[in-house]
Amino acid sequence: MSDQGFTLRAVDLHKAYGARQVLRGVGFSLRPGEIMGIIGENGAGKTTLLRVLAGELKPDRGEVVHRDRLGYCPQRIVVNDELTVEQHLRYFQCAYRLSSLDRAHELVERLDLVKYRRTKAGVLSGGTKQKLNLVLALMHDPGVVLMDEPYQGFDWDNYLAFWSITRELRERGQSVLVISHIAHDVERFDRLRRLSGGLVVEEAGVGA
Repeated sequence: MSDQGFTLRAVDLHKAYGARQVLRGVGFSLRPGEIMGIIGENGAGKTTLLRVLAGELKPDRGEVVHRDRLGYCPQRIVVNDELTVEQHLRYFQCAYRLSSLDRAHELVERLDLVKYRRTKAGVLSGGTKQKLNLVLALMHDPGVVLMDEPYQGFDWDNYLAFWSITRELRERGQSVLVISHIAHDVERFDRLRRLSGGLVVEEAGVGA
C-alpha cells in the first residue's frame, strides 16, 4: 500500500493481561473516506484494540500509525455529571483549541440535544449521554474517527441521524472505524472484519 493509501494502520499489535493473550498480531489499514466495521464476541478484545488504536493503552508489541487528527468515542461514557451539555462543549473547545463551536452546535441539533444544553449530564439518560459522548468525539472535525458501540441506547431516529453523519464524514474523505459486538445494516460498511482469536480477519460478504 502506498504512503497515501491509509489514514490509520495497525502493525502487528500484541497485548496481554498477565497470561491472557488478547491481541495476537492484529494488522489492518483504514483507508481515506472509508467506513470500516470490526465485530467480535464479548471478551474478544474489541475495547482493548480500540484503546490501543486511540493511544490510550500501550501495546506490548507493534505500532499504530495515523496521518490525521483522531476522534475517539469510547463505550465508556466520559462526560462529567456536574457539567451541563453546553459546559462540556466549551471545555472541549478549549481542549481542542477551536475558534468556534459551530460544528458542535450543528451536531447537537442533529442529535436532538438542543433541549438539554443547560442540563447537567448527571441527570441525562444513558442514550442521551452517549449522544453527548459522540458530539465530543466529532466536534473538532477529526480525519479519523474511532467508535466503540457508538449508537448504544439510541432510538431509531438518532440511529438514522448517526449514520447520516457518518456517511457525510466519508463523503468528505474522513475515515470511520466502528467496533461492535454485532453489525446491524452491514451494507452501511465499506468493509467488515471480525476480531477473533486475537486477530482481525475477513468477514465474508462485505468489502474487500
